[in-house]
Amino acid sequence: MSDNELGTFLRTWREAVTPAEAGLPTGPRRRTPGLRRAELATLAGVSVEYLTRLEQGRDRNPSAQVLGSLADALNLSLNDRLLLRRLTKEASGDALVCAAAPTLSRAARPTVRAVLDRLEPTPALVINWIGDVLAHTAGYERLVGPLGLLDDERPNLLRYLFTDERARSAYRDWDRVADDLVARLRHGVPLRDPYLAELADELTVTAGADFTDRFADLTMAPRRTGSQHIEHPEAGSLRLLQETLALPDEGQRLVIHLPADDATAAALDRLNGRRPGALRAVAMGETG
Repeated sequence: MSDNELGTFLRTWREAVTPAEAGLPTGPRRRTPGLRRAELATLAGVSVEYLTRLEQGRDRNPSAQVLGSLADALNLSLNDRLLLRRLTKEASGDALVCAAAPTLSRAARPTVRAVLDRLEPTPALVINWIGDVLAHTAGYERLVGPLGLLDDERPNLLRYLFTDERARSAYRDWDRVADDLVARLRHGVPLRDPYLAELADELTVTAGADFTDRFADLTMAPRRTGSQHIEHPEAGSLRLLQETLALPDEGQRLVIHLPADDATAAALDRLNGRRPGALRAVAMGETG
């Protein structure tokens, strides 16, 4: 096995991507159908010398931002981005140290679960500070299960939104939802938190500029009340309002989804097997 798998991976992909695929003009005299180092370096915003060091294995510790830019320039799939990230961590010997950080909650306490039980069949969930889904109502599962949000063993709202292709079809206002999720992450967690750093590094590689541009924008602030427009495969078009309640002792949040109009209320009733009219829409103006 090569001791420079990261460099081999980058070089192989550079030589496999054609200029046309990268949006570059194709000149008449090219020794290889792939990209030149200078072309990839320009697309990724790095120097040719640095890219050469990476490919030759003389630098084994590129930042997540560099990896994300290279992945975007090479138009890598999600699986290839995950492999790129794993090869980088193996090459650098990097390991996240969380000993000095508060323990990240991985479960909701019994009293919080009891609150969820009382909320049935309203779509509601409990998340920790990086967006892991810790608990949810059956109504929430009926809402987002068909969208694929709960498919992972440890579902995460940001990972789903930025890396699952189904999310862009499900959320008609994907940009708005993405803005709000990243703003809540950015403003609700200390920047030095290692769990935030690990998730941000992961999404920098797997999602690229869609995530990094938002994460770098300090001017974005989370809305007090969120809204979502979901295209549901069973219930049709749904307009939802979102109310978030903080559970500060555990660093968790309770998120409740409410129908924004009568059509959504009736659709949720049908989805939950209830008589239409049992759930009422929330009457309110434009959300902030």
